[in-house]
Amino acid sequence: MAECGRKALSLLEAARSRYESLQISDDVFGESGDDSSDNPFYSTSGDSDSDNYIAEVGEDEPHHHHHHHQKRGEKESGHSGGAGSVPGGGGSGAGPPGALSRSQAEEEGWTETLQDVTVPPYKETYGPAQKMTATATALDFFQLFVPDNCIQNMVTQTNMYAKKFQERFGSDEGWRPVTAQEMKAFLGFVISTSVQRCESVLSIWSSGFFSNRSIALKMSQSRFEKILKYFHIVAFRPSQGSNQGLYKIQPFLDSLQQSFGCTFRPSQTQVLHEPLIDEDPVFITTCTERELRKRKKRKFSLWVRQCTSTGFICQISVHLKEGQGTDGLATLKNKPQLHSLVAKQLCQNISGKNTIVFTGPSITSLSLFTEFSKQDIYCCGLLSTRKSDCTGLPQSMLVCGSTPAQRGQSRVTMKGSMSLISWYNKGHFRFLSNAYSPTKEGMIIKRKSGEIPCPLAVEAFAAHLSYICKYDDKYSKYFIFHKPNKTWQQVFWLSISIAINNAYILYKMSDAYTVKRYSRAQFGERLVRELLDLDDCSPTQ
Repeated sequence: MAECGRKALSLLEAARSRYESLQISDDVFGESGDDSSDNPFYSTSGDSDSDNYIAEVGEDEPHHHHHHHQKRGEKESGHSGGAGSVPGGGGSGAGPPGALSRSQAEEEGWTETLQDVTVPPYKETYGPAQKMTATATALDFFQLFVPDNCIQNMVTQTNMYAKKFQERFGSDEGWRPVTAQEMKAFLGFVISTSVQRCESVLSIWSSGFFSNRSIALKMSQSRFEKILKYFHIVAFRPSQGSNQGLYKIQPFLDSLQQSFGCTFRPSQTQVLHEPLIDEDPVFITTCTERELRKRKKRKFSLWVRQCTSTGFICQISVHLKEGQGTDGLATLKNKPQLHSLVAKQLCQNISGKNTIVFTGPSITSLSLFTEFSKQDIYCCGLLSTRKSDCTGLPQSMLVCGSTPAQRGQSRVTMKGSMSLISWYNKGHFRFLSNAYSPTKEGMIIKRKSGEIPCPLAVEAFAAHLSYICKYDDKYSKYFIFHKPNKTWQQVFWLSISIAINNAYILYKMSDAYTVKRYSRAQFGERLVRELLDLDDCSPTQ
């Protein structure tokens, strides 16, 4: 008995040490509060993810916030059968399309004989790519992603659009060409809606609750509205080129993407997912049904590749849900082909580095993981019979058996270095991985029910993905509440939110943080005041 106790303790200590870096990152990058001092794998509350898959793994407590995400609805696995059972089939029914019978699986090389899997060392150094001085300001960090030449381009294109618009529809006597200083102030006013949680940017000049006289004096409301009317990144449609539907924003997205790659090198572990992008979760819970219906009209989807150690968003991929051109991927909507395409786009710059990528059910597939392995990209993903492409996977691992499973019980089958895992925790969960050895044991640690044994791949998935879920809550502090009608403007302000998020991460990793130690909210306030060129740039307490 004593020997068993010592073994359990050593497993617990080993599990904690494996995620020490995540615990440090959460302390360093998180706000003060209940969730920022815990190792993320102690709690896998994952309501922030649009695929709704993270919360299920190792879940003990019921969801307690973000009902916005719960409406996205189907549980991936566990309680409602999802990834583990076939609808209507009590346990031995036919598997999902493309799944292999037992004899086919044996012919294809699937076996229950397990072997060790080792991922080679990461070939990249990790952290900021350039050193910022201790005197660097919030604006300095923001302009790593939105530099002066980018702002000057906004000035040029806005003035060009205003001129063309007035030539066609008549002169606007109240208009004068915008300057670079005014454009910075314009950005500052809109960004302030994220800091103040202000539903309308025009509230700044009102006499209501969200009025802000300290910055309203920097520009009149009428001038702001004129700039807002004519604001453009690309004034005129190009004669040729792809992504026609996003032509008004594509040059900015390309520039932003390049700056993400030049300023930061992510850790070995990264995740592909759709981040929380609609609103601050607290605000969503207070929305009326009418307001929520209005927000359902978003016509684009955004996927990211995100560093699981810091929350830095390394790459973004925007797709229109409908429309003309190569970016109008309506025919692939909600299908594995689209998600596979998105995954390849997001990972095109990380081949040959031995990166480990975590994926949700809509991306996870044997064919994609096999293709990635040839590029030295290793994967660990959750499977769902509803959302995943299960082609080439053994049917016997994808349906529930007739014998009740015990909590923490698992089965594993392998093909080469690829492991297909079936693990039980109040429901069946399936994982596909070539990033973690199936012979190594891990555990999920829960506050209420203690330790739940699991394969190492399951432990890693729960740890890294739950950190990203927590991070989404922090990242939401920079959501810009200004909601324009035009899709390209929605994409622009969302990408600005991401840029501020990344700027804050670089600030937290720099010498400048040791001098001022600004919180997320204070950093946002300071950025707004510096964009408005206000003399007193100290954040309000």
